[in-house]
Amino acid sequence: MLNISSKPTSENVDLASYKAGKRIFNKDYYKALNKFLLVFAGLGLIILFLPWTQNVSGKGLVTTLYPNQRPQTIQSQIPGRIEQWFVQEGDYVRKGDTILRISEVKSEYFDDRLIERTSQQIDAKASSVKSYEDKVSALQRQIAALKKEQNLKTEQAKNKLLQSKLKVLSDSIDLEAAKTNIDIAERQFNRTQTLQKEGIKAVIDVEEKKVKLQEKKAKYISQQNKLLASRNSVLNAQIDLNRIEVTYADKISKAQSDMFTAQSSQFDAEVQVSKLENSNSNYRVRSSLLYITAPQNGIINKAIKGGIGGTFKEGEDIVGIMPANYDLAVETFVRPIDLPLIHIGEKVRVEFDGWPAIVFSGWPNASYGTYGAKVVAIENFISDNGKYRILLAPDETDHEWPNAIRIGSGARTIALLEDVPIWYELWRQLNSFPPKYYQPEGAKKGAKEDKKKK
Repeated sequence: MLNISSKPTSENVDLASYKAGKRIFNKDYYKALNKFLLVFAGLGLIILFLPWTQNVSGKGLVTTLYPNQRPQTIQSQIPGRIEQWFVQEGDYVRKGDTILRISEVKSEYFDDRLIERTSQQIDAKASSVKSYEDKVSALQRQIAALKKEQNLKTEQAKNKLLQSKLKVLSDSIDLEAAKTNIDIAERQFNRTQTLQKEGIKAVIDVEEKKVKLQEKKAKYISQQNKLLASRNSVLNAQIDLNRIEVTYADKISKAQSDMFTAQSSQFDAEVQVSKLENSNSNYRVRSSLLYITAPQNGIINKAIKGGIGGTFKEGEDIVGIMPANYDLAVETFVRPIDLPLIHIGEKVRVEFDGWPAIVFSGWPNASYGTYGAKVVAIENFISDNGKYRILLAPDETDHEWPNAIRIGSGARTIALLEDVPIWYELWRQLNSFPPKYYQPEGAKKGAKEDKKKK
Protein backbone atom coordinates (compact mmCIF):
# COMPACT_ATOMS: atom_id res chain seq x y z
CA MET A 1 0.00 0.00 0.00
CA LEU A 2 1.27 3.43 -0.87
CA ASN A 3 2.04 5.79 2.00
CA ILE A 4 0.22 8.88 0.70
CA SER A 5 -1.04 10.17 4.06
CA SER A 6 0.39 13.32 5.60
CA LYS A 7 0.97 11.42 8.82
CA PRO A 8 3.96 9.07 8.77
CA THR A 9 3.33 5.40 9.45
CA SER A 10 6.16 5.22 11.95
CA GLU A 11 4.05 7.26 14.42
CA ASN A 12 1.41 4.55 14.61
CA VAL A 13 3.50 1.44 13.87
CA ASP A 14 6.72 0.44 15.60
CA LEU A 15 8.98 -0.66 12.74
CA ALA A 16 11.75 -1.72 15.08
CA SER A 17 9.56 -4.55 16.33
CA TYR A 18 9.87 -6.29 13.03
CA LYS A 19 12.86 -8.42 12.04
CA ALA A 20 13.63 -6.46 8.89
CA GLY A 21 13.37 -3.23 10.84
CA LYS A 22 15.76 -4.46 13.44
CA ARG A 23 18.35 -5.26 10.79
CA ILE A 24 17.94 -1.98 8.95
CA PHE A 25 17.91 0.34 11.94
CA ASN A 26 20.88 -1.37 13.58
CA LYS A 27 23.80 1.10 13.86
CA ASP A 28 26.42 -1.69 13.63
CA TYR A 29 25.21 -2.40 10.14
CA TYR A 30 25.95 1.13 8.99
CA LYS A 31 29.46 0.97 10.42
CA ALA A 32 30.31 -2.21 8.44
CA LEU A 33 28.90 -0.76 5.25
CA ASN A 34 30.87 2.43 5.69
CA LYS A 35 34.05 0.46 6.30
CA PHE A 36 33.41 -1.63 3.20
CA LEU A 37 32.77 1.41 1.07
CA LEU A 38 35.86 3.13 2.42
CA VAL A 39 38.05 0.10 1.73
CA PHE A 40 36.50 -0.29 -1.73
CA ALA A 41 37.13 3.38 -2.56
CA GLY A 42 40.73 3.07 -1.36
CA LEU A 43 41.31 -0.02 -3.44
CA GLY A 44 39.70 1.66 -6.45
CA LEU A 45 41.94 4.69 -6.01
CA ILE A 46 45.01 2.48 -5.79
CA ILE A 47 43.89 0.48 -8.83
CA LEU A 48 43.54 3.67 -10.84
CA PHE A 49 47.30 4.26 -10.46
CA LEU A 50 48.32 0.69 -11.29
CA PRO A 51 50.21 0.27 -14.60
CA TRP A 52 48.18 -0.79 -17.59
CA THR A 53 49.69 -1.99 -20.87
CA GLN A 54 47.98 -0.36 -23.80
CA ASN A 55 47.26 -2.68 -26.68
CA VAL A 56 45.73 -2.91 -30.12
CA SER A 57 43.44 -5.89 -30.40
CA GLY A 58 42.09 -7.51 -33.50
CA LYS A 59 40.38 -10.60 -34.82
CA GLY A 60 41.59 -12.76 -37.63
CA LEU A 61 42.14 -16.25 -39.00
CA VAL A 62 44.91 -18.79 -39.09
CA THR A 63 46.54 -18.89 -42.52
CA THR A 64 49.92 -19.75 -44.03
CA LEU A 65 53.03 -17.61 -44.17
CA TYR A 66 53.67 -18.08 -47.91
CA PRO A 67 51.05 -17.79 -50.68
CA ASN A 68 52.05 -21.10 -52.31
CA GLN A 69 51.24 -22.94 -49.06
CA ARG A 70 47.62 -21.82 -48.83
CA PRO A 71 44.64 -23.99 -49.77
CA GLN A 72 43.86 -23.73 -53.45
CA THR A 73 41.48 -24.97 -56.06
CA ILE A 74 42.56 -26.75 -59.22
CA GLN A 75 41.09 -25.56 -62.49
CA SER A 76 41.21 -26.86 -66.02
CA GLN A 77 42.69 -24.68 -68.75
CA ILE A 78 40.22 -26.10 -71.27
CA PRO A 79 36.50 -26.88 -71.09
CA GLY A 80 35.72 -30.56 -70.80
CA ARG A 81 33.65 -33.43 -69.49
CA ILE A 82 34.59 -35.53 -66.45
CA GLU A 83 35.31 -39.13 -67.47
CA GLN A 84 37.16 -40.75 -64.56
CA TRP A 85 38.27 -39.94 -61.01
CA PHE A 86 41.53 -41.37 -59.65
CA VAL A 87 41.31 -39.96 -56.10
CA GLN A 88 38.77 -39.39 -53.41
CA GLU A 89 38.41 -36.70 -50.76
CA GLY A 90 41.06 -37.00 -48.06
CA ASP A 91 43.63 -38.78 -50.28
CA TYR A 92 47.24 -37.68 -50.17
CA VAL A 93 48.70 -36.89 -53.59
CA ARG A 94 52.16 -36.04 -54.76
CA LYS A 95 53.09 -33.41 -57.30
CA GLY A 96 52.23 -34.69 -60.78
CA ASP A 97 49.80 -37.41 -59.63
CA THR A 98 46.72 -37.72 -61.84
CA ILE A 99 43.53 -36.56 -60.14
CA LEU A 100 40.97 -37.08 -62.90
CA ARG A 101 40.63 -37.60 -66.63
CA ILE A 102 38.44 -35.43 -68.81
CA SER A 103 37.35 -35.47 -72.46
CA GLU A 104 36.80 -32.77 -75.06
CA VAL A 105 33.46 -31.05 -75.52
CA LYS A 106 34.35 -28.99 -78.60
CA SER A 107 33.68 -30.66 -81.96
CA GLU A 108 36.92 -29.43 -83.58
CA TYR A 109 38.93 -31.62 -81.17
CA PHE A 110 36.87 -34.84 -81.38
CA ASP A 111 39.21 -36.50 -83.93
CA ASP A 112 41.38 -39.09 -82.17
CA ARG A 113 44.01 -38.81 -84.94
CA LEU A 114 44.05 -35.02 -84.93
CA ILE A 115 47.77 -34.79 -84.09
CA GLU A 116 48.68 -37.45 -86.67
CA ARG A 117 46.67 -35.77 -89.42
CA THR A 118 48.15 -32.39 -88.57
CA SER A 119 51.64 -33.92 -88.80
CA GLN A 120 50.77 -35.24 -92.27
CA GLN A 121 49.62 -31.78 -93.32
CA ILE A 122 52.89 -30.35 -92.04
CA ASP A 123 54.87 -32.90 -94.08
CA ALA A 124 52.85 -32.10 -97.21
CA LYS A 125 53.30 -28.37 -96.79
CA ALA A 126 57.01 -28.87 -96.09
CA SER A 127 57.29 -30.77 -99.39
CA SER A 128 55.50 -27.88 -101.09
CA VAL A 129 58.04 -25.49 -99.59
CA LYS A 130 60.87 -27.68 -100.92
CA SER A 131 59.29 -27.68 -104.40
CA TYR A 132 59.05 -23.92 -104.39
CA GLU A 133 62.67 -23.70 -103.27
CA ASP A 134 63.71 -25.90 -106.21
CA LYS A 135 61.63 -23.81 -108.58
CA VAL A 136 63.25 -20.63 -107.29
CA SER A 137 66.69 -22.20 -107.74
CA ALA A 138 65.83 -23.25 -111.32
CA LEU A 139 64.59 -19.78 -112.17
CA GLN A 140 67.72 -18.26 -110.66
CA ARG A 141 69.84 -20.51 -112.90
CA GLN A 142 67.65 -19.56 -115.89
CA ILE A 143 68.11 -15.87 -115.14
CA ALA A 144 71.87 -16.34 -114.85
CA ALA A 145 71.93 -18.20 -118.21
CA LEU A 146 69.85 -15.48 -119.86
CA LYS A 147 72.15 -12.79 -118.54
CA LYS A 148 75.19 -14.70 -119.79
CA GLU A 149 73.58 -15.22 -123.20
CA GLN A 150 72.62 -11.55 -123.28
CA ASN A 151 76.24 -10.57 -122.64
CA LEU A 152 77.45 -12.85 -125.44
CA LYS A 153 74.80 -11.62 -127.89
CA THR A 154 75.58 -8.05 -126.96
CA GLU A 155 79.28 -8.57 -127.58
CA GLN A 156 78.49 -10.23 -130.91
CA ALA A 157 76.24 -7.32 -131.92
CA LYS A 158 78.86 -4.82 -130.82
CA ASN A 159 81.47 -6.62 -132.91
CA LYS A 160 79.12 -6.60 -135.89
CA LEU A 161 78.50 -2.89 -135.34
CA LEU A 162 82.22 -2.26 -135.20
CA GLN A 163 82.73 -4.28 -138.41
CA SER A 164 79.99 -2.25 -140.08
CA LYS A 165 81.62 1.00 -139.02
CA LEU A 166 85.01 -0.20 -140.32
CA LYS A 167 83.32 -1.25 -143.57
CA VAL A 168 81.86 2.25 -143.86
CA LEU A 169 85.32 3.68 -143.33
CA SER A 170 86.80 1.32 -145.91
CA ASP A 171 84.07 2.14 -148.43
CA SER A 172 84.55 5.83 -147.79
CA ILE A 173 88.24 5.48 -148.65
CA ASP A 174 87.39 3.47 -151.77
CA LEU A 175 84.89 6.14 -152.76
CA GLU A 176 87.56 8.82 -152.46
CA ALA A 177 89.92 6.65 -154.52
CA ALA A 178 87.22 6.23 -157.18
CA LYS A 179 86.68 9.96 -157.23
CA THR A 180 90.41 10.50 -157.66
CA ASN A 181 90.46 7.95 -160.50
CA ILE A 182 87.67 9.90 -162.25
CA ASP A 183 89.68 13.09 -162.02
CA ILE A 184 92.74 11.35 -163.44
CA ALA A 185 90.67 9.75 -166.22
CA GLU A 186 89.11 13.12 -167.09
CA ARG A 187 92.53 14.80 -167.33
CA GLN A 188 93.88 11.94 -169.45
CA PHE A 189 90.79 12.15 -171.70
CA ASN A 190 91.11 15.89 -172.09
CA ARG A 191 94.84 15.66 -172.81
CA THR A 192 94.37 12.87 -175.35
CA GLN A 193 91.56 14.81 -177.02
CA THR A 194 93.76 17.89 -177.24
CA LEU A 195 96.59 15.85 -178.70
CA GLN A 196 94.15 14.29 -181.18
CA LYS A 197 93.08 17.68 -182.34
CA GLU A 198 96.69 18.58 -182.85
CA GLY A 199 97.13 15.38 -184.82
CA ILE A 200 99.47 13.75 -182.38
CA LYS A 201 97.02 11.13 -181.07
CA ALA A 202 94.69 9.03 -183.05
CA VAL A 203 90.91 9.01 -182.61
CA ILE A 204 91.06 5.54 -181.20
CA ASP A 205 93.19 6.77 -178.33
CA VAL A 206 90.57 9.36 -177.52
CA GLU A 207 87.86 6.77 -177.56
CA GLU A 208 89.87 4.47 -175.24
CA LYS A 209 90.32 7.30 -172.75
CA LYS A 210 86.65 8.12 -172.96
CA VAL A 211 85.75 4.50 -172.22
CA LYS A 212 88.10 4.45 -169.25
CA LEU A 213 86.54 7.67 -167.98
CA GLN A 214 83.07 6.13 -168.17
CA GLU A 215 84.35 3.02 -166.34
CA LYS A 216 85.76 5.16 -163.55
CA LYS A 217 82.47 7.03 -163.21
CA ALA A 218 80.55 3.75 -163.06
CA LYS A 219 82.96 2.42 -160.46
CA TYR A 220 82.49 5.62 -158.45
CA ILE A 221 78.71 5.18 -158.48
CA SER A 222 79.12 1.55 -157.45
CA GLN A 223 81.38 2.59 -154.61
CA GLN A 224 78.76 5.09 -153.46
CA ASN A 225 76.20 2.28 -153.33
CA LYS A 226 78.61 0.18 -151.29
CA LEU A 227 79.12 3.05 -148.84
CA LEU A 228 75.39 3.50 -148.45
CA ALA A 229 75.02 -0.27 -147.90
CA SER A 230 77.76 -0.16 -145.25
CA ARG A 231 76.08 2.72 -143.50
CA ASN A 232 72.82 0.80 -143.60
CA SER A 233 74.63 -2.18 -142.06
CA VAL A 234 75.75 0.09 -139.19
CA LEU A 235 72.14 1.10 -138.59
CA ASN A 236 71.04 -2.53 -138.71
CA ALA A 237 73.78 -3.49 -136.22
CA GLN A 238 72.60 -0.77 -133.84
CA ILE A 239 69.03 -1.96 -134.22
CA ASP A 240 70.12 -5.55 -133.51
CA LEU A 241 72.00 -4.38 -130.42
CA ASN A 242 68.92 -2.59 -129.10
CA ARG A 243 66.68 -5.54 -129.98
CA ILE A 244 68.98 -7.92 -128.06
CA GLU A 245 68.86 -5.63 -125.01
CA VAL A 246 65.07 -5.33 -125.13
CA THR A 247 64.47 -9.03 -125.85
CA TYR A 248 66.65 -10.30 -123.06
CA ALA A 249 65.38 -7.67 -120.64
CA ASP A 250 61.88 -8.99 -121.30
CA LYS A 251 62.97 -12.60 -120.87
CA ILE A 252 64.91 -11.84 -117.68
CA SER A 253 62.02 -9.78 -116.27
CA LYS A 254 59.58 -12.61 -116.95
CA ALA A 255 61.92 -15.12 -115.31
CA GLN A 256 62.38 -12.80 -112.31
CA SER A 257 58.63 -12.35 -112.06
CA ASP A 258 58.17 -16.12 -112.04
CA MET A 259 60.92 -16.38 -109.42
CA PHE A 260 59.28 -13.76 -107.17
CA THR A 261 55.94 -15.51 -107.57
CA ALA A 262 57.56 -18.80 -106.56
CA GLN A 263 59.26 -17.11 -103.60
CA SER A 264 55.95 -15.59 -102.52
CA SER A 265 54.30 -19.00 -102.74
CA GLN A 266 57.25 -20.47 -100.83
CA PHE A 267 56.89 -17.89 -98.04
CA ASP A 268 53.14 -18.46 -97.90
CA ALA A 269 53.74 -22.21 -97.65
CA GLU A 270 56.29 -21.62 -94.88
CA VAL A 271 53.73 -19.50 -93.00
CA GLN A 272 51.19 -22.30 -93.34
CA VAL A 273 53.79 -24.80 -92.12
CA SER A 274 54.51 -22.58 -89.13
CA LYS A 275 50.78 -22.27 -88.36
CA LEU A 276 50.31 -26.03 -88.66
CA GLU A 277 53.31 -26.66 -86.39
CA ASN A 278 51.88 -24.19 -83.89
CA SER A 279 48.49 -25.91 -84.06
CA ASN A 280 50.15 -29.32 -83.74
CA SER A 281 52.06 -28.15 -80.67
CA ASN A 282 48.84 -26.74 -79.20
CA TYR A 283 47.07 -30.03 -79.89
CA ARG A 284 49.82 -31.96 -78.11
CA VAL A 285 49.67 -29.65 -75.10
CA ARG A 286 45.88 -29.79 -75.13
CA SER A 287 45.94 -33.59 -75.18
CA SER A 288 48.15 -33.54 -72.08
CA LEU A 289 45.58 -31.27 -70.38
CA LEU A 290 43.02 -34.06 -70.57
CA TYR A 291 44.65 -35.43 -67.41
CA ILE A 292 44.43 -33.01 -64.48
CA THR A 293 47.37 -33.48 -62.12
CA ALA A 294 48.30 -32.22 -58.65
CA PRO A 295 50.38 -29.00 -58.74
CA GLN A 296 52.11 -29.91 -55.44
CA ASN A 297 52.10 -32.42 -52.60
CA GLY A 298 48.91 -32.16 -50.62
CA ILE A 299 45.59 -33.59 -49.50
CA ILE A 300 42.41 -33.53 -51.55
CA ASN A 301 39.96 -31.41 -49.58
CA LYS A 302 36.80 -31.40 -51.65
CA ALA A 303 35.64 -32.44 -55.10
CA ILE A 304 33.86 -29.28 -56.23
CA LYS A 305 32.73 -30.89 -59.50
CA GLY A 306 31.66 -34.40 -58.60
CA GLY A 307 30.26 -37.30 -60.56
CA ILE A 308 30.93 -38.64 -64.05
CA GLY A 309 29.81 -36.89 -67.22
CA GLY A 310 29.56 -33.42 -65.76
CA THR A 311 30.82 -30.61 -67.98
CA PHE A 312 32.64 -27.45 -66.97
CA LYS A 313 34.14 -24.35 -68.54
CA GLU A 314 37.79 -23.37 -68.68
CA GLY A 315 39.02 -21.78 -65.46
CA GLU A 316 36.16 -23.29 -63.42
CA ASP A 317 37.06 -24.79 -60.01
CA ILE A 318 37.08 -28.59 -60.05
CA VAL A 319 38.76 -29.83 -56.88
CA GLY A 320 40.32 -28.26 -53.79
CA ILE A 321 43.73 -29.26 -52.43
CA MET A 322 45.55 -28.42 -49.21
CA PRO A 323 49.37 -28.36 -49.42
CA ALA A 324 51.07 -30.98 -47.28
CA ASN A 325 53.83 -28.72 -45.99
CA TYR A 326 53.05 -25.25 -44.74
CA ASP A 327 54.17 -22.65 -42.22
CA LEU A 328 51.39 -21.31 -40.00
CA ALA A 329 50.65 -17.63 -39.72
CA VAL A 330 47.80 -15.43 -38.54
CA GLU A 331 46.15 -12.68 -40.51
CA THR A 332 44.44 -10.12 -38.31
CA PHE A 333 42.71 -6.84 -38.97
CA VAL A 334 43.15 -3.54 -37.12
CA ARG A 335 41.33 -0.25 -37.31
CA PRO A 336 42.78 2.55 -39.44
CA ILE A 337 43.30 4.65 -36.30
CA ASP A 338 45.54 1.91 -34.84
CA LEU A 339 47.56 1.24 -38.01
CA PRO A 340 50.35 3.82 -37.26
CA LEU A 341 51.02 1.95 -34.00
CA ILE A 342 51.91 -1.31 -35.78
CA HIS A 343 55.47 -1.90 -37.05
CA ILE A 344 57.29 -4.72 -38.78
CA GLY A 345 58.90 -7.08 -36.26
CA GLU A 346 56.62 -5.98 -33.39
CA LYS A 347 55.65 -8.57 -30.72
CA VAL A 348 52.01 -9.70 -30.64
CA ARG A 349 50.14 -12.15 -28.40
CA VAL A 350 47.73 -14.57 -30.11
CA GLU A 351 44.78 -16.46 -28.64
CA PHE A 352 43.48 -19.34 -30.79
CA ASP A 353 39.86 -20.50 -30.86
CA GLY A 354 39.46 -23.82 -29.10
CA TRP A 355 42.53 -23.42 -26.86
CA PRO A 356 41.79 -22.45 -23.24
CA ALA A 357 43.23 -19.11 -22.30
CA ILE A 358 42.96 -16.59 -19.49
CA VAL A 359 43.63 -13.18 -20.97
CA PHE A 360 44.21 -9.90 -19.14
CA SER A 361 44.73 -7.45 -21.92
CA GLY A 362 46.24 -4.83 -19.60
CA TRP A 363 48.48 -7.28 -17.76
CA PRO A 364 50.02 -9.57 -20.38
CA ASN A 365 52.37 -11.17 -17.84
CA ALA A 366 49.36 -12.45 -15.93
CA SER A 367 47.71 -13.95 -19.01
CA TYR A 368 47.79 -17.68 -19.72
CA GLY A 369 47.20 -19.64 -22.93
CA THR A 370 48.42 -17.01 -25.41
CA TYR A 371 51.22 -17.55 -27.90
CA GLY A 372 53.89 -15.22 -29.20
CA ALA A 373 53.96 -13.83 -32.73
CA LYS A 374 55.63 -11.03 -34.64
CA VAL A 375 54.50 -8.75 -37.45
CA VAL A 376 55.96 -9.71 -40.84
CA ALA A 377 53.72 -7.78 -43.26
CA ILE A 378 51.38 -4.79 -43.15
CA GLU A 379 48.88 -4.22 -45.92
CA ASN A 380 49.05 -0.78 -47.50
CA PHE A 381 45.48 -0.77 -48.79
CA ILE A 382 42.33 -1.05 -46.73
CA SER A 383 40.39 -4.32 -46.88
CA ASP A 384 36.71 -4.78 -47.71
CA ASN A 385 35.83 -4.85 -44.01
CA GLY A 386 37.18 -1.33 -43.51
CA LYS A 387 40.30 -2.45 -41.66
CA TYR A 388 43.94 -3.08 -42.51
CA ARG A 389 45.30 -6.59 -42.76
CA ILE A 390 48.34 -7.56 -40.68
CA LEU A 391 50.24 -10.84 -41.20
CA LEU A 392 51.81 -12.48 -38.13
CA ALA A 393 54.41 -15.24 -38.01
CA PRO A 394 55.31 -17.40 -34.98
CA ASP A 395 57.85 -15.91 -32.59
CA GLU A 396 60.84 -18.29 -32.41
CA THR A 397 61.75 -17.00 -28.93
CA ASP A 398 58.32 -17.90 -27.48
CA HIS A 399 56.37 -21.12 -27.04
CA GLU A 400 55.66 -23.13 -30.18
CA TRP A 401 52.18 -22.88 -31.57
CA PRO A 402 49.94 -25.94 -31.08
CA ASN A 403 50.37 -28.61 -33.76
CA ALA A 404 46.62 -29.24 -33.94
CA ILE A 405 45.82 -25.76 -35.24
CA ARG A 406 44.04 -25.87 -38.58
CA ILE A 407 44.12 -23.26 -41.28
CA GLY A 408 40.98 -21.16 -41.22
CA SER A 409 40.35 -21.33 -37.47
CA GLY A 410 39.73 -18.09 -35.63
CA ALA A 411 42.29 -16.14 -33.64
CA ARG A 412 42.37 -13.04 -31.47
CA THR A 413 45.47 -10.88 -31.39
CA ILE A 414 46.79 -8.35 -28.90
CA ALA A 415 49.62 -6.03 -29.91
CA LEU A 416 51.28 -4.63 -26.77
CA LEU A 417 52.11 -0.91 -26.63
CA GLU A 418 53.15 1.54 -23.86
CA ASP A 419 52.53 1.15 -20.10
CA VAL A 420 50.17 3.85 -18.72
CA PRO A 421 48.12 4.25 -15.51
CA ILE A 422 44.65 2.72 -15.48
CA TRP A 423 43.03 6.12 -14.98
CA TYR A 424 44.68 7.35 -18.16
CA GLU A 425 43.40 4.31 -20.07
CA LEU A 426 39.85 4.84 -18.76
CA TRP A 427 40.03 8.50 -19.68
CA ARG A 428 41.30 7.58 -23.18
CA GLN A 429 38.56 4.99 -23.70
CA LEU A 430 35.82 7.35 -22.57
CA ASN A 431 37.05 10.04 -25.00
CA SER A 432 37.75 7.58 -27.87
CA PHE A 433 41.36 8.75 -28.14
CA PRO A 434 43.97 6.53 -29.81
CA PRO A 435 46.58 4.79 -27.66
CA LYS A 436 49.74 6.66 -26.81
CA TYR A 437 51.85 6.80 -29.98
CA TYR A 438 54.38 4.04 -29.88
CA GLN A 439 57.72 3.72 -31.60
CA PRO A 440 59.94 0.62 -31.79
CA GLU A 441 63.04 0.50 -29.63
CA GLY A 442 65.29 1.09 -32.66
CA ALA A 443 63.40 4.24 -33.56
CA LYS A 444 63.56 5.48 -29.93
CA LYS A 445 67.32 5.01 -29.79
CA GLY A 446 67.73 6.86 -33.07
CA ALA A 447 65.61 9.75 -31.80
CA LYS A 448 67.62 9.98 -28.57
CA GLU A 449 70.91 10.02 -30.47
CA ASP A 450 69.62 12.84 -32.68
CA LYS A 451 68.68 14.86 -29.57
CA LYS A 452 72.14 14.35 -28.07
CA LYS A 453 73.82 15.52 -31.28
CA LYS A 454 71.73 18.65 -31.25
